[in-house]
Amino acid sequence: METLIIIIGIILLLAGIVGCIIPALPGPVLAYLSLVVLQFTPDPPFTLNFLIIWALVISLITLLDYVIPIYGTKKFGGSKSGVNGSIIGAIIGFLFLPPLGLILGPFIGALVGELLAGKNSHLALKAAIGSFIGFLAGIFMKIIVVLIVSYHFFSALIG
Repeated sequence: METLIIIIGIILLLAGIVGCIIPALPGPVLAYLSLVVLQFTPDPPFTLNFLIIWALVISLITLLDYVIPIYGTKKFGGSKSGVNGSIIGAIIGFLFLPPLGLILGPFIGALVGELLAGKNSHLALKAAIGSFIGFLAGIFMKIIVVLIVSYHFFSALIG
């Protein structure tokens, strides 16, 4: 049974890493669940305080993941159409042109979103850059958190 729990935890961690890049998956939440799953082993490795603190960190990261691209887009003069285009572009880029699509997809998506919303090309390009920077910042932030969670997971297994 313990082996099954560890395998489930590793699958959750891997899904968490993928979820840092694919907006449809809640990467940090899945990674956090890997820590919770380890609590079902015969010798639970984490304290309740540890799990509560990490639940708060994951909640904050999840919230910031929505706020940062919006902030980046608005800071550069964009709209909700640019943010939505960035997300759609990331998904399409990941599916059809990985890994380059992960970089170009959000940018092109934000640009197309702004153009479809009626912005001129200069303003659309500026907003696309802001959305792209915000999207990348969100990915970077989530990856760092998931790597730290992964460290705690594997440290608990080894220790």
